Amino acid sequence: CQEKLCNLRGCSCEDKVRRRNPVSDDIHMTISIPTDDEGYVLLKCEHCGTFFKGTPSDIQDDGVLHIFCPSCGLVSDSYITDDVLELAMNMTTNIVNDMIYDMFKDLERHSKKSVLQFKAGKRPPHESEDPIRSGIEALEICTFPCCARTAKIKPMLKMTGAYCPFCGVKHYEVE
Repeated sequence: CQEKLCNLRGCSCEDKVRRRNPVSDDIHMTISIPTDDEGYVLLKCEHCGTFFKGTPSDIQDDGVLHIFCPSCGLVSDSYITDDVLELAMNMTTNIVNDMIYDMFKDLERHSKKSVLQFKAGKRPPHESEDPIRSGIEALEICTFPCCARTAKIKPMLKMTGAYCPFCGVKHYEVE
């Protein structure tokens, strides 16, 4: 799960599934965030906008308390990319529109034989829920000796120095 990345409790990164709990009004959405060919997932710093990648196992490791941006060295509340946010917003819009339409249809059914009748109209069109692509392939694998972990960062950061995404230590000319 990407809890440390997206800061959404209950978020899971396996299959995209929508479920509505019939007992309560809770809605659960799951968004699949793909990895690239080497098993890295794309992250974006909310402070400086730098893209970098980490492996889900390193990101979810209990020994990693915070994820640091390799460029600015700051800890963000969220590292989700714009694609993930857009998909979540579209999924939410579709669920809410369906719920409203279903309530209007129910009102239409209950008002058929009354003096005042209600017509629900057409179901609103769904927003596109395109799957997320891995994207940003111009990043290079970098090994951080302080934590013995790897991340993918911009080639320029390898030369000028980068913060370890897992402990925040600044390294110059990382391998």
